[in-house]
Amino acid sequence: MKSTASDTGADMHQWATDLFPICRSLTGDGVRSTLSYLQRLLPSLNVHEIPSGTRAFDWEVPREWVIRDAYIADVDGNRLVDFNTNNLHIVGYSTSVDAVLSKAELDEHLYSLPELPHAIPYVTSYYRETWGFCLTHDQRAQLGDGPFRVLIDSEHKVGSLTYGELVIPGDTSDEILLSTYVCHPSMANNELSGPVVTTALARWILGLEDRHYTYRIVMVPETIGSVVYLSLHLRHLQEHLKAGWVLTCIGDDRAYSYLPSASGATFADRVSKKVISKSNHRFDEYSFLDRGSDERQYCSPGVDLPVVSLMRSKYGTYPEYHTSLDDLSFVTPSGLQGGLDMMKAVVNELESIPRWRSTVLGEPQMGKRGLYPTTSTSTSGHEVYDMMNVLAFCDGNHDTEELASICTISVSKVEEIVNKLFAAGVLSR
Repeated sequence: MKSTASDTGADMHQWATDLFPICRSLTGDGVRSTLSYLQRLLPSLNVHEIPSGTRAFDWEVPREWVIRDAYIADVDGNRLVDFNTNNLHIVGYSTSVDAVLSKAELDEHLYSLPELPHAIPYVTSYYRETWGFCLTHDQRAQLGDGPFRVLIDSEHKVGSLTYGELVIPGDTSDEILLSTYVCHPSMANNELSGPVVTTALARWILGLEDRHYTYRIVMVPETIGSVVYLSLHLRHLQEHLKAGWVLTCIGDDRAYSYLPSASGATFADRVSKKVISKSNHRFDEYSFLDRGSDERQYCSPGVDLPVVSLMRSKYGTYPEYHTSLDDLSFVTPSGLQGGLDMMKAVVNELESIPRWRSTVLGEPQMGKRGLYPTTSTSTSGHEVYDMMNVLAFCDGNHDTEELASICTISVSKVEEIVNKLFAAGVLSR
C-alpha cells in the first residue's frame, strides 16, 4: 500500500519516538546509535569516524564522552535527581565525580529555570572541564538541606567523532547540500525533527525518476561536525555547490521560518523566497544576524557557501527551546509533515527551474529566422548584442537568473530573449 502524506508524518513521529531516549552528544555511542537507526531507513547512508585530536581549521576533534550513570541522592540513598530518568539532568560532557557535598557546595553545580519551574534546562560544557546537574526549579526547591551524595560515572577518552553522509547522484555534478545535526539528547524539535525530516526527504529524492542536481546529505554533530566536514570537503563544495539548506527545528505546528545566507542573494535564497511566495503559510523572516545553527559555519568568511535555513519555529524563539518541554507532544506528525512538504517544494522548485540549451550546432543563422534586424538603428546593435550573449551561454547549465547575471542585463530582458529564441526553435528547455 502506498503511503499517504499523513502516513509519512506518522512514520517520522514514530522514528523520533524511537530515537528520543538516546543520550546524544558531540561524540560517542549516542551518535552512533542514532545514525545506525537512520541507516536502517537509508541503507546507502555512509557513516564516518574522525579520530580525536584531528585538526579541522581552527578546531580540534574533542575526546569522546562516555556517560554511564549520574545522580544526586540523599543520605539514605534515595535518588533525588537521576540521569536514568531524563538524560537532560546531566550537564553535557561532565567530568566524573564521587563525593558527599553540602547544600552550598552542590548549589554551585546546579542549573534550573525560575521562569519555567517545570522544565529541565539543557546545558553543556564541551570545551571546559567541569560538571553539573540540570533539574526543574520545583525539584531544586525540594532538595532539602543535605548533605548529598553526588555521583557522575563518566569518562573522556581518545575515540572519534561520527557523522553520516549520503550522496544521491543527478544528471550533473552541480550539488545541493542538505545538512542536519545529530548531537543533542532528548529534545524533539531542536534535535530529532531535523534528522527524521531529512531522512524522509532523502528517501523521497531517491525515488525521483529524474534528478538534474546531485544531492549531498550530511548528518553531523552541530558546529564541530560541520567544521570537520568542511575541512575535508571545502574545495569540492566551493566548486560544485549551487545551494544548501540546514534542516533543524522543523517539526512543530506553530510557525514557518526563513533565515537567509550571509549575502541574502544566493541561489538558495532565491529558491527559498520562491517557495515562500507560493506557500499558503505565513513565514517569519529573519536576518543572518539571527543565525545560530550550522549556517554559521557554511557561510563563514572564506567558506562563503550559498546555504540558508528553512524551519518551522526557529531555534531560540519558542519557550520550550533547550528544555525538557521540547518533547514528543511539541513535535507532531502534522508539524513534521509540514516541514517535509516545505523541503519537497524546495526540491521541486530546484528541479523545475528551466535551463536553456541551444538546438543548433555552432552559431545559428539568425537572419533566416527573422531574429536579426534587416535595418540598422541606434538600438538594434544592442538588441543583437544582448541576444547573442545570452545564446552564447545557453549550454543547458544556466537558468534565467544566472544568464542575467552573466550577461549583466535584467531578468525580464533575458526572459524576453529566451522566449523569442525558444519560439524560433533555437533553444530547448
